[in-house]
Amino acid sequence: MVEAIFRENKLHDIAFWGLRATIGAIFIVEGSGKFGPGFVSMLTGPLGLPAEMQIPIALAETIAGILLIIGVLTRISSSLLSIIMLGAIFYVKEASNFSGDVAYKYDLLLLAASLVIIVAGPGRVSIAHIVKKIPRFLH
Repeated sequence: MVEAIFRENKLHDIAFWGLRATIGAIFIVEGSGKFGPGFVSMLTGPLGLPAEMQIPIALAETIAGILLIIGVLTRISSSLLSIIMLGAIFYVKEASNFSGDVAYKYDLLLLAASLVIIVAGPGRVSIAHIVKKIPRFLH
């Protein structure tokens, strides 16, 4: 029987924390930039969404990025970020160009990294691993 197991090695733990930290930092920067008035004009203009969606989208990206970095609720945070990325690919960019002006390749990469984090969980370099009292399904 073939079994897929992540090797329990310090280097793997650090590399996986690096993935979480990178994706978290990207979403913190992207989410904090969406608190400005420019994002509201994009929401209400070409996208046709209400202006009230600015705060939930910006908070979701920012808070989920912070949670990814510290390693708490990583699967839930990555699920939320995956939904946001699916919306960016299919609703905002309409999955029209893989490369070019309105390319979705960057969003697809962030979606893939978020899916890897959902599958792998928080890892051993995380607060969820240090605090053993957090239920496994909340990792």
